[in-house]
Amino acid sequence: MVEEGASSAAAASAGRDAGPYAERERLITENLKQIYDPEIPMNIVDLGLIYGFEWTGDDVKLKMTLTAPGCPVAGILAEEVKIAIEKVPNVHSATVEMTWDPPWSPERMSDFAKRQFGYA
Repeated sequence: MVEEGASSAAAASAGRDAGPYAERERLITENLKQIYDPEIPMNIVDLGLIYGFEWTGDDVKLKMTLTAPGCPVAGILAEEVKIAIEKVPNVHSATVEMTWDPPWSPERMSDFAKRQFGYA
């Protein structure tokens, strides 16, 4: 079940009102834009790999996916994401949940990424 204050990374990065956690989600999203998929020259936010946040107090669970289930750096990437989230002020702890539902597809990419890769 989605906890109070949950929202999508897209909503947070677009600056929409995402409830009491909006500023933290914005800062998390900024940090995550510094993390690049090791096989695709694009950050994980613009690739559409971030599915959303679930908050319990100051603890956050980030749901994300990868472009392919067999990605050899899944564990390393998840740890990098966790570290980036926990750098944000007022985040006590973070967990990263990998999900494959819904599966990633190029339609999940930001307009910027779609233009970079010729999808728009």
